[in-house]
Amino acid sequence: MTPAAAKSPTRSGGLRSPWPSVIIVAVGAAAYANSLRAPFLFDDFSSIQDNPTIRQLWPLSGPLSPPEGSGVDGRPLVNLSYALNHAVGGFEVLGYHLANLAIHLLAALALFGVVRRTLAQIENPVGRVAPRPPGGPGVSPERIGEARRSRSDAPDQRNAGWVALAVALGWMLHPLQTESVTCVMQRTESLMGLLFLATFYAFIRALENPASRGWPLAAVAFCLLGMTTKEVMVTAPVLLFLFDRTFFAGSFAAAWKQRRGLHLALAATTLMVLWLVWKSGASRGNGVMAGATVSSWDYLLTQAKALVLYARLALWPHPLVVDYGTGVVKSLGEVLLPGLAVVTALGLTGYALWRRPKVGFLGAWFFVILAPSSSVVPLATQTMAEHRMYLPLAAVVVALALVISRLGSRTAVIAGVAVIAAYGGMTAWRNHDYRSPVAIWEQTVRYQPGNERAHNNLGQALYQAGRFQEAIPELLAALAIQPSVEVHGLLSLTLAALDRPQEALVHSREAVRLNPNSAPARSSLGRVLSDLGLLEEAAPQLSEAARLAPDLADVRVSLGLVLARLDRLAEATVQLQAALKMEPDNAEAYCNLGSVFFQMRNLDEAARHYERAVQLNPAYAEAFYNLGLTRAEQGRPADAVRPLQRALEIQPNLQPARDLLASLQAGNGAKR
Repeated sequence: MTPAAAKSPTRSGGLRSPWPSVIIVAVGAAAYANSLRAPFLFDDFSSIQDNPTIRQLWPLSGPLSPPEGSGVDGRPLVNLSYALNHAVGGFEVLGYHLANLAIHLLAALALFGVVRRTLAQIENPVGRVAPRPPGGPGVSPERIGEARRSRSDAPDQRNAGWVALAVALGWMLHPLQTESVTCVMQRTESLMGLLFLATFYAFIRALENPASRGWPLAAVAFCLLGMTTKEVMVTAPVLLFLFDRTFFAGSFAAAWKQRRGLHLALAATTLMVLWLVWKSGASRGNGVMAGATVSSWDYLLTQAKALVLYARLALWPHPLVVDYGTGVVKSLGEVLLPGLAVVTALGLTGYALWRRPKVGFLGAWFFVILAPSSSVVPLATQTMAEHRMYLPLAAVVVALALVISRLGSRTAVIAGVAVIAAYGGMTAWRNHDYRSPVAIWEQTVRYQPGNERAHNNLGQALYQAGRFQEAIPELLAALAIQPSVEVHGLLSLTLAALDRPQEALVHSREAVRLNPNSAPARSSLGRVLSDLGLLEEAAPQLSEAARLAPDLADVRVSLGLVLARLDRLAEATVQLQAALKMEPDNAEAYCNLGSVFFQMRNLDEAARHYERAVQLNPAYAEAFYNLGLTRAEQGRPADAVRPLQRALEIQPNLQPARDLLASLQAGNGAKR
């Protein structure tokens, strides 16, 4: 009789039904429901709205070649994901947020699988010979102690699934994750995190199923894709080797002997990062090679402060700040206590890796993942950032869940539910801060008053909201901290909007003096000169801005308007049509092109362009007035009345519209 095949122990650790996945998705979606209409912020503009490579999917060489210097430079998979978003919904922000949320939910599911199977592995090991029972012949006291500690490091297998669910929910709902999910640009972090966790999950499944070919290939594929999202992924092969040693093989030598080929394949994927960094060069805004102006020593000192901040926010997530600026610590004395805390934590992690490797692995997870951004390689554009805790936070949550699981079943359930509910409420509250650019930057300035960039971004948000007078103090505060081309340029536009053109001219000229090769500075100067009626001076400035930044549609719109006012209509048409090719939904470009056709006396084309402008922007008073004027010029006074009325509903003090409407209603036709 053939003996029955031995059944391998289950790797699930309980909760084998689909309900944990349903709970994770439902709870996560509810917590982030109020984030789906958050506007584009911060680096979203350069990486998405001003990114020409995402505006068409084919050929793939386009979206797989992100623009240099942007937040997606050297991160082609993220750029491709933005191109997919754009193909589906253009620049409608909802689609981008839904994609970010889906990535976060999938990452939580992957974390659930990793933790559940890891805890099951601790209780019922596979992949190595189990230690002999304590007290058996030839067993050293150290081996006996290790065996006992191995079992004590994890909850009972029957509870492993519940602990894994608590970890996934706690990590997913922790308010420290909001920046990585709600800020669209931080998809670089969350997508990398998903692929990182997926690599671990596939690796575990490969070890559980030695005969499988699919799972090892999946692990390498996920790891390779992760390398195309963010440079931090280079830590995955390192941690996987340590993970294998700690939970499966039992030693580095055994891990190397049993799975040398898989570990070498995983390590080889790091070549992708090296190639992408070399390809993008030092121009990358947020890449590994950025930040040469900050010394490695100053950056290292700053990271002592940053690591303590991250640990504190993991335990007590308040206040949360979307931008900590570019400040660095200049002396050891400023961070003596944080530095001692970090060195002590590193020492304890090293000791634990030797004596209590499963506990030590949590510390290694925290420090190794943060190492690329929080060591000696300067990232000058953001010396501290909460999104860097996206993956490291898992170590803190796992530790907290394991501590709570030891409180007794009833107490553990109450405590776990309380913590998870608190995290969910705090996440929803934090997402409320993202409801508008003004709101998020007001909150940032409140907690980081010395951050020049926060004051500048608040001033910009106020300017875009039409709150020009309120924008002035914020921009002046930014200049007082650190004069910059961007702030001078924005201040000039704000002063021009307040009908203070001479003051605006001073700041716009200063911006160009500070950086003659700045397209925004040239554009700002050109617009101010145009407002002053100095069209012959404005045109060269805007032409230079268009040369420096050929993909910026708004520069070409402004240049087209100036050229039209100079009666250079053919040139104006070229610029405005180029702007529409870049941004087919640019209402201002349609309106200005309509004005060019009006000057050419091509009234049918003028009317068509004005109609398109008001379709795109139903609150565009000037376009409604121009449409009404064109209808009147076409000899269609009845069709001119409604556009003029609409213009006055939007802007009651638009006197030309009021005068023309009165003339039409008096039966006099259009008066030019």
